[in-house]
Amino acid sequence: MDAGCPRLPDTVLFEIFLYLDHADVLSVGLVCQQWRAVARDEFLWKELFYRYYRVSRDVPRHPGAVSWYDEFQRLYDTIPCVEVQALKEHNDQVLHLSFSHSGCLFASCSKDCTVKIWSNELDISLQHSSNMRPYNWSYTQFSQFNSDDSLLLVSGVFVGPHNSSSGEIAVISMENFTLLSRVRNKPYDVFGCWLNETNLISGNLHRIGRITSCSVLWLNNAFQGIESENVNVVKRLFKIQNLNASTIRTVMVADCSRYDSPDLLLDYEEQLAASSTCPVFDLGSDSEEEEAKPKLPPEPAVQELPDAGGVPAEQGLQQLFDDIMEGRVRPAMTETELETKVAELFVRNRTKPPEPNLLPTDSNSKTKYLIFTTGCLTYSPHQIGIKRILPHQMTTAGPVLGEERRSDEFFDSLDHVIDIHGHIIGMGLSPDHRYLYVNSRAWPRDCVISDPMQPPPIAEEIDLHVFDLKTMKEVKRALRAHRAYTPNEECFFIFLDVSRDFVASGAEDRHGYIWDRHYNICLAKLQHDNVVNSVAFSPVEQELLLTASDDTTIKVWRSPRAVRIRQARRPRPRKLLFSWLMNQKS
Repeated sequence: MDAGCPRLPDTVLFEIFLYLDHADVLSVGLVCQQWRAVARDEFLWKELFYRYYRVSRDVPRHPGAVSWYDEFQRLYDTIPCVEVQALKEHNDQVLHLSFSHSGCLFASCSKDCTVKIWSNELDISLQHSSNMRPYNWSYTQFSQFNSDDSLLLVSGVFVGPHNSSSGEIAVISMENFTLLSRVRNKPYDVFGCWLNETNLISGNLHRIGRITSCSVLWLNNAFQGIESENVNVVKRLFKIQNLNASTIRTVMVADCSRYDSPDLLLDYEEQLAASSTCPVFDLGSDSEEEEAKPKLPPEPAVQELPDAGGVPAEQGLQQLFDDIMEGRVRPAMTETELETKVAELFVRNRTKPPEPNLLPTDSNSKTKYLIFTTGCLTYSPHQIGIKRILPHQMTTAGPVLGEERRSDEFFDSLDHVIDIHGHIIGMGLSPDHRYLYVNSRAWPRDCVISDPMQPPPIAEEIDLHVFDLKTMKEVKRALRAHRAYTPNEECFFIFLDVSRDFVASGAEDRHGYIWDRHYNICLAKLQHDNVVNSVAFSPVEQELLLTASDDTTIKVWRSPRAVRIRQARRPRPRKLLFSWLMNQKS
């Protein structure tokens, strides 16, 4: 028995541990001989885990875990919650962060109208800064590296004639930081994204009426300024009608090729079914089987075209006009309601039907999904639209306006729509692109929207939803802890990020948050002095996290384990002094 460690019944020690700090639990367990023996008791550590973290007992152990003791230690020792560096080179609000796929570089965007490139070494350092004000930009807001990290897409707000604001996308070479091309992007919160190594997606908006518009999504070649005049550098992808002042925003692309071999399955029954065939990352081998059946929410609604009892659109439109002229419409329609009704009838017979069989059946499928926020009731984004991109659409070759269309295919329909019933303020994909995480602020239950220009009030509490893109269903319960306070008309995007094991998000309550993806529990709060706008995990080292804030700083967070390892690697002052003295003697 270790000195100072009295012999107590294991059950008594277990109850004491429940009141200790997490670090104390592990340190006592490591130094106390009695608890080194208890650590072999899986039952006691399982009880401690469920009670300490307040996890439902329906939740099985992580599929990659060796033991409950190791899980307890993992959730303490590998969370990036230790601040190791604060970067203060920006002089205004920092809005977005993005890592290169190699993890060697990351980019930051700011209200100071610069995009900065940082080198991720032992100590992070600034490598390059590009000022976008000479191009009439107001600020930079988003960036993304292409798949081979040779190009950087930067999205910003462009100030046009008479101080009108729109969006613009710039492509910067990572070889010499030169500006290769610029693409107009409207509205600016489409942001833009890469489809493949050399082609990116932008948006444009055409007004049809006061609250009706058409969003056009374009495929653009990154090398527009140096390509031959005989080669297309742009091609229209999709043309989608917007009702009730809604628009398409926040585009991203999901690759379907890894849906059958994800890093982490979130459905517990699917975990058990795949445990013998699905490879897991190296945390150890699963030593026990547990059954759990989570309650899944109803399947998200799929978009359907307006139904008019089988009446053709032309007849329905003519009937509506006749009823208005003869006073048969009761109660009388407002101008907004009339515009929406006419637009719905018009689009019903002018829209290309959705692609059949949206869900991928081939694990080697080259299909990709275009994912974006949209709506149908009001201007605030409250739906997620999904449109399949087929292989032949992934190049700018062919007609600029895309495939030839019949008169009844003027618009493209969405292949799937997920209704969030709230204001969407953030989206992010898991590294394997299997799961979509969505930040939203909920509307009141059973609210009715009578005016699209007056959306319902939104909750201060942010809900973090999780959707399985293979089944198009919501999985898990919504994650909660973070908050936002701005009203609808001032609401802004809060970027989140997902690693293999964790999901992180900013918030308006001056904190960043980290949750465990498997257990659905909040693990850490990361302090800032103002709103946290963006977070980013290193794609090769999930124990490294960056947070960006309105306080103009970027904070670097590492796990306790990573901090110990890095401190051990640093040269000690005595050794340096000894080497200097030896050099002086020689």
